[in-house]
Amino acid sequence: MSDLAEKGGVWFVYDGECPMCTSAAHALRIKKDYGTIHLVNAREAANDPLVHEINKRGLDLDDGMVIYVSDRFYHGKDALKFMARYGEASNAFTAFCKGVFWSSIISSLTYPWMRGTRNWLLGRKNAESIDNLNLKDAPTFKSIFGESWNSLPPVMKKHYANRPYTDDVTVVEGTLDVMCKQPLKFLASLMKFMGQIPAHNEKNVPVIVRFQSDKNTKAFHFNRTFNFKETKPYAFHSRMLQIQGNEVIEVMRFGLCWKMLYLWDGKKVVLKHRGYALRLLGHFIPVPLTVLMGEGYAEEIAVDDNTFDMITHITHPWWGKVYEYKGRFKIA
Repeated sequence: MSDLAEKGGVWFVYDGECPMCTSAAHALRIKKDYGTIHLVNAREAANDPLVHEINKRGLDLDDGMVIYVSDRFYHGKDALKFMARYGEASNAFTAFCKGVFWSSIISSLTYPWMRGTRNWLLGRKNAESIDNLNLKDAPTFKSIFGESWNSLPPVMKKHYANRPYTDDVTVVEGTLDVMCKQPLKFLASLMKFMGQIPAHNEKNVPVIVRFQSDKNTKAFHFNRTFNFKETKPYAFHSRMLQIQGNEVIEVMRFGLCWKMLYLWDGKKVVLKHRGYALRLLGHFIPVPLTVLMGEGYAEEIAVDDNTFDMITHITHPWWGKVYEYKGRFKIA
């Protein structure tokens, strides 16, 4: 901490490309007890000792601003809570912070929405991420698999090679046998409207899957195209987000989500069911859909360095296996 010994007052590290962050930084006025406020644009200060300390602590500046004061770091919603507590209510923004972030519960509910707004604004400007933690240097799924990553077969590492905050694309092609039973078959129109899995029955369906990264977020996108014989191609899009560790959530149209654990059991990749949720204003709200839809499961098994088999199925507690697709894919 010796490099920061002379940094008195309050230091506000923000994203200079984000209009909302910039407005917050320049609007902030701190009570006299804390002294002068210093603004640091993270995009222009990569070599600043303060930014180095932020990096050491694993504080992602793409997830939120940082306030440093009296040898303490406040990140994201905690930074806004600091502003709410110690800021002078001399302008609209500080007054807003005091009104919204005085409560830990309210700030937890509000902050994901503000972070999503920030990401949307940066996307509109085509601004790249700060990536102060150098997340682009490693695949998104490396941290999800953790220590198991090095044990994965080559085809799985190719399959999950996409890095966050990039334009990486990986394409796999193959065929699937698709099976759908009642009651899901009865909900076919609703499932199509909701952008869910195709409620269809057919064997040897040609399928192309594009795994795409997102320049503005850590999201891992799945774009699947099913080429059925009797109908037009069926597109099924979702995106995966790491919650923590090997816990991942798949977000589909209208915010419906499947929560799962990603595991490597030594022979195959396993996706274990953890429930359903609804994404609302940046929050994942658990919803009891397992009784209605059933429990999801998936696994992937390496065949050779460029080919893998996979199976996905949904098992209902009353009606048994109501959905399945399985087949073989090759890295294209």
